Amino acid sequence: MTQNTTQQLNKDLNRAIERTQNYLFKEQYSEGFWWGELESNPTMEAEFLMLHFILGIKDDEKFLKLSNHIISQQREDGTWGQYYGSPGDLSTSVECYVALKLSGYSENNSSMAKAKDFIRSKGGIEKTRVFTKIWLALIGQWKWEGVPIMPAELILLPNWSPINIYEFSSWARSTIVPLLILMDKKPVRQLPENARVDELFVDGIDNVDFSIKSPTNQIGWETFFYAADQVLRILDKLPIKPTRELALKKCEEWILDHQEADGSWGGIQPPWVYSIMALSACGYDLDNPVIAKALNGFKAFAIEDKQTLRVQACLSPIWDTGLAIISLLDSGIKPNDSRLRKAGNWLLNKQIKSDGDWRVKADNVRAGGWAFEFDNTNYPDIDDAAVVATALHRIDLTDKETKRRSIDRCVQWINGMQSRNGGWASFDKDNMRSFIARIPFSDFGETIDPPSVDVTAHVLELLGTLGKEPYSKVIDKALKYVFSEQEPDGSWFGRWGVNYIYGIGSVLPALRSIGIKPKHDAMVKATSWLADHQNDDGGWGETPGSYVDASLHGKGPSTASQTAWSLISLIAADQGDTDTVLQGIQYLLSTQNEDGAWNEPQFTGTGFPGYGIGMRVDHTERKNDHNLHDTALPAGFMINYHMYRIYWPLCALGRFSQWNLKKSLSNKP
Repeated sequence: MTQNTTQQLNKDLNRAIERTQNYLFKEQYSEGFWWGELESNPTMEAEFLMLHFILGIKDDEKFLKLSNHIISQQREDGTWGQYYGSPGDLSTSVECYVALKLSGYSENNSSMAKAKDFIRSKGGIEKTRVFTKIWLALIGQWKWEGVPIMPAELILLPNWSPINIYEFSSWARSTIVPLLILMDKKPVRQLPENARVDELFVDGIDNVDFSIKSPTNQIGWETFFYAADQVLRILDKLPIKPTRELALKKCEEWILDHQEADGSWGGIQPPWVYSIMALSACGYDLDNPVIAKALNGFKAFAIEDKQTLRVQACLSPIWDTGLAIISLLDSGIKPNDSRLRKAGNWLLNKQIKSDGDWRVKADNVRAGGWAFEFDNTNYPDIDDAAVVATALHRIDLTDKETKRRSIDRCVQWINGMQSRNGGWASFDKDNMRSFIARIPFSDFGETIDPPSVDVTAHVLELLGTLGKEPYSKVIDKALKYVFSEQEPDGSWFGRWGVNYIYGIGSVLPALRSIGIKPKHDAMVKATSWLADHQNDDGGWGETPGSYVDASLHGKGPSTASQTAWSLISLIAADQGDTDTVLQGIQYLLSTQNEDGAWNEPQFTGTGFPGYGIGMRVDHTERKNDHNLHDTALPAGFMINYHMYRIYWPLCALGRFSQWNLKKSLSNKP
């Protein structure tokens, strides 16, 4: 670049950084934290509406606002989907259709007619996922006998048993326990005649075969669990079940013990709604303090205006705050800035020092992590803990001793949560029994929580930031895991972000943090992959469809967050002066809004890839699994974090500015 070009770039860069810094500080809450919307899919609103109906809560205004939002999310072809730009999803569309009918829509409405045509073309209600059928069973539109069985006695199995509730992931475990009650009691609140959806059955509701179908593969875990399901059905019909009452009581106690301070369970929607319905089935009325607290807690998750109401699946203030701090520091805000100090002190007060479910497999470890949400003491998150500790380490807080103790406590907790293979999961240690994902019940989301490269990389970046020498054994073990997970093409699978771009974006800064040189083969291969996948506009993008279609790896419309992850990786690999990076920077500069933000309707966050196991899979081994070939991601769960389009680009622009400064200083005579 010429001197004039360089000067103009620096001028544009500084102006863009200042804009986004100002935007972030305007968005900071008075208590010190940041918190952006967590957007998912309209089953959140549909299920919230159905929950109210099942509980007997009549609220016409709420139903109207929920239905207004649901109808606003319908596509031109009459469908609803799992993420922005996705193909229509059958189960999502069925749930939305049911909710709209409950709120007063007629099947003859043009929007409903288009939805009905799509649903029937995909096989109708009969082909929906298990969780959708559970909702339909609760309202009398499916038979409970058509749902895979799980006996309540599962709660009684000891922790050393190959199958017990603690072998399921934290989110699956806290969903399954209330479902054990619902599957035993089989409650039904019949829809009024005008809200029934019999028209969604292709051959009519009277001709439905409600039996659980035998797997096509006659050898393997699927067949074993199918056989077990058939046996359990026979046992479930016995008039005497000696351990059933004990099991149901244990489930009820477990639910009560796991309610969070905000009224939720696990800080997420599925266990929350199922726990409310399970307790209701046990006789808890709406005035019961537990139920009242649970229902009131939804207020914090709801975003309401005059016309619509939408419900977030989860809240992300800890995650948003940690990453906002890091991006502001990377972009030049001083570590002793009063606004960052306020954020840091807020985070210090959110550290979890009580035990949670993680203690089952890490009984010699002292608590010290952070959760994702405002309140979730049962499930601190290793990923959040690593990001928060990294942010706190870099802030110049007045009370340095409290900060030091907090970080030390966090690091010892994280190190104690390292799994056998060297990696870190999100909530549990050694939660890796993949056969759990083969039970008939597990056709939506991930049922286990194995280590992932992205979480592991964030831990490595923390340890490198703190000074890697005291943690050399932990780092060496983790590094072997990370290298073993690199794909032959140089990329890494992204468990919690879409997808290979996120994987690389997590790993390369971590490798540099612990001293891996840019010329290392793993770094070279990864940066080559990024260069090969840059879009013509200079940005990077990857669709969630890449989780099921290998031809889509690293491909999709450019987004601000995915471009930022790519730039952060390339800068970590010391490629700040390459055309690849300069074009990426120009993309961010040219697409920034006047207010300092970027537009990003695409979903670049991942809840569930939809494999059942939460790790990269060999698609050839599961070639008969239709979920691994459908870009609608019927078993997946994608997220649009509304602050990703703010702090990730700021982080990339800030690191590029720092890289340029270091280079110019090193070139001075």
